[in-house]
Amino acid sequence: MNLMVFLLIFITETATEKLCPLRASIDVLEGEYFYLCFPESKLQHSWKEEYTINWYKESAGTQKRIKETHRIVSQMNFLEFWPAELDDSGNYFVTQSSGKRNFTIQKWTLNVLERNQSSCFNQNHLTTEIQNAGTGHSLKCNDLSVNENDSITWYKDCKNYENETGRELDFKTLSVQHSGIYTCKISISHEGKIYHSTNTIRLVVEEDAPETVTLEIVGRNEEIQTEIGKEETLNCTGFLGYHIQEDANLYWWFNDTFPKKCSDIPEADPSICEEDLKKSHLGNKFYITRLLRIKKVREEDLHHNFTCTLQADEIMHTKVVKLRKGNIRDLPMHVFTTGMILAVLFPCVAMAVVVVCVMFRVDLVLFYRNISQRDDTAGDGKEYDAFVSYLKDCVSTSKEEREFALRILPTILEENFGYKLCIFERDVSPGGAVVDDIHSFIDKSRRLIIILSQNYISDRAIYELESGLHKALVERKTKIILIEYMPIRDYNFLPESLSLLPSKRVVKWKKDKSLPVNSRFWKNLRYLMPAKPTKSNTKGQCLNLDLGSERTQPWTGGCDFNTVI
Repeated sequence: MNLMVFLLIFITETATEKLCPLRASIDVLEGEYFYLCFPESKLQHSWKEEYTINWYKESAGTQKRIKETHRIVSQMNFLEFWPAELDDSGNYFVTQSSGKRNFTIQKWTLNVLERNQSSCFNQNHLTTEIQNAGTGHSLKCNDLSVNENDSITWYKDCKNYENETGRELDFKTLSVQHSGIYTCKISISHEGKIYHSTNTIRLVVEEDAPETVTLEIVGRNEEIQTEIGKEETLNCTGFLGYHIQEDANLYWWFNDTFPKKCSDIPEADPSICEEDLKKSHLGNKFYITRLLRIKKVREEDLHHNFTCTLQADEIMHTKVVKLRKGNIRDLPMHVFTTGMILAVLFPCVAMAVVVVCVMFRVDLVLFYRNISQRDDTAGDGKEYDAFVSYLKDCVSTSKEEREFALRILPTILEENFGYKLCIFERDVSPGGAVVDDIHSFIDKSRRLIIILSQNYISDRAIYELESGLHKALVERKTKIILIEYMPIRDYNFLPESLSLLPSKRVVKWKKDKSLPVNSRFWKNLRYLMPAKPTKSNTKGQCLNLDLGSERTQPWTGGCDFNTVI
């Protein structure tokens, strides 16, 4: 009985010794599970009084006893980190204490390294192993877990390595192609969460003398995901060493039969066949390759082992390839996240573009006209770009309205933007029939500009408006532009037919605010005018109004226009 107890204690202490390597300085990656521990054999078993085990961290010259949290847990001779964080770096030691005595069991220096976000490993957290080509070797995963059910995944250069899940990665015969950075990742379950611990090894395989290199098949047994009806090509390559071996042979077989040669069957034949043997060399290394073509994967092919055999000098190597139905893979997280962000941003950007286009519609149209030099007036047979209609009765008390129609409007549109206006008092010689002249000049104009005010309606203004409405609604030859010179509360004094105009739009004059040539008023008015190429200088100048010059004095020809009509 005493012997059994002794053996049990010995086995337990031996296992603990393996789990607790005596390293003074330890590196660990942030975000990974890790623990510090000491073998129970280092305890002072000779103490007869009761004792306690206390863990301490030394930082900036001060020693602080470690208190347990949900992340840092102490269990007798273990101090666990779930997981380790950058702030955990520092000097640690553990003591055995009683009321009378205090004994330091072991000390460590823990370095928590920052994780490299662009790679699966940290250059400062790897070991290097150098081996000769042609020899066998095993890479061991430093096991931080005692649970045999914890899953293990191997990576080579950050890519999953041949679905290996063992605690050791065995190479029967090393070649230079095996060189690389191997990472072992252990997944550990704790309180409903999965934590990881990684171990990275740089394997350097150096070329040895040619006589020490043996034949081998490149690659290990593998499973290929496929679909029923899909064409698959299986590759098998054999490494012959540093000189060609004429007696070397490489062939496929499955279901206890050898496939036909592809050269012996028609291309449309769905049978499985193998290509001719191909020899190649890379530098001073020689290889042979044979491909197996499965022209159409069938359900029964998923149950076969496709075996490749390399045979030479009474040496035989095999490689087994299996087909299995591919699972529908979920989108990678970064692809899903990017898609969701784009799905949210696209409507917002589209809405923002629409809002900008609506808000700056006029500016965009004018900018397009300017860069394209678009001309809507060419070849339409019209003489004037617009006929200007305004209140002309001498009883008008609004001199500003006449000033706007006879000076401001033509100065800007004609001199700055190249438009040609028809103003009755300026462009029509006196003595003719007013009705005929009005009808004729409106017919020659592309737009009818109506300067609205509460006193607009007079006999001749009514005729100009009705004539313009007839051109717009019936003949569809002229478009009407309404300029609200004075604020108008009620438009009931205008004809009801005006509301039928699909292109009707009111441009409001806001006195001094509208004077600059690049003001919103002139942009809106130019937007409604026909497109016409022009060279304008509109950098914010304002009008210098001087109605006293003789050039701007309009001809009135008397005040009683009604007698002419």
